[in-house]
Parts: sequence; structure tokens; C-alpha cells
Amino acid sequence: MLVKTFASAVHGVDARTITVEVNAGGIVAPGFNCYHLVGLPDSVVKEGFQRIEAAVKNVGFDLPRLKIVVNLAPADLRKEGSAYDLPIAVGILAATRQIVAPAMDEYMLMGEISLDGSLRPIKGALPIAIQARAEKFKGLLVPKQNAREAAIVSELPVYGIEHVRQAVNFLTGEEKLEPVRVNARDEFAHQTNWSTVDFADVKGQENIKRSLELAAAGGHNAILIGPPGAGKTMLARRMPTILPPLSLYEALETTKIHSVAGLLPPDASLVAQRPFRSPHHTISDVAMVGGGSNPMPGEISLAHNGVLFLDELPEFKRSVLEVLRQPLEARKVTISRAKISVDYPAGFMLIASMNPCPCGFYNHPEKDCVCAPGVVKRYLTRISGPLLDRIDLHVEVTPVSFDELASFQRPSESSKDIAQRVIQARMIQGKRFEQMPGIYSNAQMPSRLVREVCRLPKAGNTLLKTAMQKLQLSARAYDRILKVARTAADVGGSPDIKIEHLAEAIHFRSLDRENWAG
Repeated sequence: MLVKTFASAVHGVDARTITVEVNAGGIVAPGFNCYHLVGLPDSVVKEGFQRIEAAVKNVGFDLPRLKIVVNLAPADLRKEGSAYDLPIAVGILAATRQIVAPAMDEYMLMGEISLDGSLRPIKGALPIAIQARAEKFKGLLVPKQNAREAAIVSELPVYGIEHVRQAVNFLTGEEKLEPVRVNARDEFAHQTNWSTVDFADVKGQENIKRSLELAAAGGHNAILIGPPGAGKTMLARRMPTILPPLSLYEALETTKIHSVAGLLPPDASLVAQRPFRSPHHTISDVAMVGGGSNPMPGEISLAHNGVLFLDELPEFKRSVLEVLRQPLEARKVTISRAKISVDYPAGFMLIASMNPCPCGFYNHPEKDCVCAPGVVKRYLTRISGPLLDRIDLHVEVTPVSFDELASFQRPSESSKDIAQRVIQARMIQGKRFEQMPGIYSNAQMPSRLVREVCRLPKAGNTLLKTAMQKLQLSARAYDRILKVARTAADVGGSPDIKIEHLAEAIHFRSLDRENWAG
């Protein structure tokens, strides 16, 4: 008997419908293999037969010695993971006439089966639900732990299943289940960007706070250079607290990526806070950009719509840093293999920190640098010029004095107050770029648009020309100075770029200064 069930395969951050065809034929003699799985399954899918056999016996069914052929169509698309256990098990039970489920092909089924018949959570439930709705399935059956995540998709009944027997009873009509209901907008509205850190905890460092405010307001990349203990990491970790809240669309987009990576906690629905990813400097190229034999999103995609923080930037392998260059410009990364090519979004803000030299005390106001001549320059050359060009703000971080640390007279400005200015600046940019799809902040402006939006007064052109000649800046650095100046004007509520805005943008190009590293 031939039956069909339906499943889904996740590639990149999208899903494709998979037809699971099960045919049960004649009796097989002892000693011969009864089960045949075709359609490019990986080893995890193939091992599913052992899990399915034990599970169906433990829930009161049997697997007769019939020749069972399972085809996963389309056959030229590689199938990976354990989530095909449930559709294969239900298909086998129907093909061997142990259950009668006439409406079985109206539902999409996904789930990993334990030996006792219970279901384990899967990866990618959200993109699978989006595909099920697009294919107009009557409903989606997933493990209970994934039900709230999948139920974010409206107009698709999602049923949380705990056991194979429960799925079978539902499909045969013996048991009725209520679909899980989640209102995406209400769910999103109830989750706030609450954080345990705040810029109010930071004493002094007003110049650094200003640079991070500009970075947040315009979506600019920034690097903090300073001695150990100056507060670089502490400041960077507070960056998400001043970014604008995620929109519902951004939250859904971010949730899809984390769902595919399997990073959503059980019973989670939406990622409502901007991601903050801080990988260790021993990370590999593949872990950073994504990929592998079974392509998965890397750190730059997991930081999409949020912050990627690279602490001690020169300690990262050069190859890891160089692979960031293209995603920083394109805001996406394409993973290409011989038989597959997948795109992952990578619209992140890069915040990096580094010591000025190996000992950490070059340019320190009180301590002497003990590095040999030329060592500082060699240390800085670990970061390539093309990568530094893509970082808009180069900020020197100096140690905080004792008087500032011990001062209780003037409280520091809170993240909430800074965020209000950032949100106002983003609103100005949103109105400016409302007719330009794909551009949402000043940092995303292409060169042709920079010339239109970032017009300078005559004195400003003279100042910028002098800075370009003095610092020997590249054409990309020229554009980035104009973008930062435009952001400074937006934060100040000015329709035009003034001299002070331009001077501030030039000031935040520390690593371009002549003889900065001796």
C-alpha cells in the first residue's frame, strides 16, 4: 500500500516542502533488510528506522516483515536531521494498514521520536510553519516545545504533540486537539528590552558614550582602542541598551535565524531583544560566517539586527577578520558548496575593542609602554587596512581618574535617555529613506546617495580636504566621515551638516592619524 505524508527541509533560513512516500510490499525472508530509505537522506535520517521501530513497538504497534520503501521527494535535495522521524513513522503505520487516517496528507508533520515514543524538539520550526501556511496545509504537527514558536505564524493551526500515540490518535480522529494560539503583536508588546546593565553605571567616559550614541543612531561600526581596565568591554556590552527596540518584522526575522540554529529556548515564541554576540578570539572562519557540511548560520548571522562584539580584535586570526569584509558591505553572506548555495542575512553592527600595543600601555597618560620599537606598528597591522576602512568610528578610550570614579555629585546619563535621542535620529533617517527600499540608516547609504544627503558648506569642504590630505584617507573613509557627520547632525536635530558635526566625525578616525603608532 502506498501512502504519502508531508514534512519540510530547512535550507538557509527558508523551508521547502518534502513529500514522504511510503510503500509496503511483499513479505521479506529472515536475514534480509526490510527497510529501504531513498531520496538523499543523511546518516541521521537513516538511523531513524531504528528509533521508529523501537518507538512504535513501545506504543502498541508493530512493524511486520514487509518490504518498506520510503522515498523523500524531491530526491535530488539532501535531507538532514532527525525531524523526519514522525512523518516516516506515521507513513509506515498507514502503509501497513495499522491505522486509517484519510486526512493525513492535509497536515505537515515534523518531530524527532524517542525510543519510548515521546517527541523531542526540532530546529527551524518557524520557517517550517511559514512554508506550511504558504502551501495551504490544514495544520502543522510539531513537538510541544516548538508549538509556541510555530504558532507565531497566523492563519495556520499549530498542534503541540508530546507523543507518537497522540499524533496518531489526532490523525485518525480518535482524539481532538486544540491548536496553540499566540498573538504575535501581543506577545511582542509584552516583551520589553529590560537589561541588567545601563550606561548610568559608567562613570566618566563621556566622549566614549558620545561615540557609541552616534554609532547606535546611524548604525555605524566602531572600534574602541585603549589600555586594559579602561572600560572598553563594559561600554560595548551596554550598546544594545541604547539601540532602538526591534520592530515586529525584525523580531520575526531574528527569530527565524535563531530557530534554524536551534538556539531558541523551549516554549519560546519571539526574540524580542536585539542580539549581542561576543565570540572568543579562537573562533574559526566557518563558525564566524556560517557553513559546514550541513550549512548553519554563523555568528555574523546570529548577530543580525543586533551587535557583533569582537573583544581583543588583533588576537583573532587574520583569515577570520578578512571574511567579515564582504558581509559588512553586503549585509548578507552566501555559503556556496558544490551542490547547494544558501543565503543568510548578516545586517549587524560591528563593535570591536583592542589594546594599543601588546603590553597595553602605549599612549597611556601615566604608565610607560615597554614594547620594543616597531612592535606597536606590527601589532596594529594585524588588522588590515580594508577592514579598518569599513569601521566608521575609531575611538580612543582613556582610563577614568579616581576623582571621576569616586564622584557621587552628578549621576551619569541613563541608557533610556540616550536611547530616546537615538530613536529620534532613527526616525529622521526613516523619513529620509522611506522611498528607498533596503536603506534604513545613514550607515547603509550608497556612495551616490551620500553626495545628495551629506552636502557640506564651503568651510566644511575645506576642512575635509585638509583632513583627507593630512591623514591620507581612502575614498571609503571619505564617505564614512560624511555619514558620521550626517548622523551627528541628526542627533542634534540639525537639517544641515555644520562644521562641528564634521569635525567630530573626523576626530573619530584615530587610527588614520599620522604617526599614531609611532
